[in-house]
Amino acid sequence: MASNTQHLPAPATLPADGLSRWGQFQRFSPVCRETFRRLSMEGRAPQPIRMGIRCTMYRNSDLHRWLADPVNYQADAA
Repeated sequence: MASNTQHLPAPATLPADGLSRWGQFQRFSPVCRETFRRLSMEGRAPQPIRMGIRCTMYRNSDLHRWLADPVNYQADAA
């Protein structure tokens, strides 16, 4: 059965603005998904934005700050 959907190639860079899901920025991440999740819970990686029970997004501006210096990153106080 043929699918009518077309898959677009992933962008070569992470956009500066907007929101991204893990699958959109995982190739830029120096850690695996579970480590990123634990770092987020500890405030040492960008905080998730829940869009529903199955959709979690992250602010690209926060991701860029974290990617620039993952060791010293501190999440902004809410």
